[in-house]
Amino acid sequence: MNTAPEDDAKEEKRPIFKDPSFQHTIKTSSKKKTWRSLKQIIAQERSLPWPEDAVHYSSISAPPSFKPAKKYSDISGLPAKYTDPQSKLFYACADEFATVRSLPSDITAGYLTLRGANNPIG
Repeated sequence: MNTAPEDDAKEEKRPIFKDPSFQHTIKTSSKKKTWRSLKQIIAQERSLPWPEDAVHYSSISAPPSFKPAKKYSDISGLPAKYTDPQSKLFYACADEFATVRSLPSDITAGYLTLRGANNPIG
């Protein structure tokens, strides 16, 4: 008779938010769930019939962003608020401006090439 009150006490201590009929999907299925790579997801998307104006992972003609592109300093990599009008390099503070102005034109051209900007100097 001692086991009956203990069973009742255990059932009463069950949290209210837990569903007694819930079974986790991984425990019920015998097959192990496999993860798909991005390449597999894109391949599956390509095989589905999509409308012409649908935007998905593999669409090249995704609409452009409405936010302006962020500018980063060519010298330090910090967010840049300023652009040198002569060299078109981005800089973040007055110390970097002095550095930008003291750079030779070939170094300036190299920074612009790294950024992918058109080279306004020679």
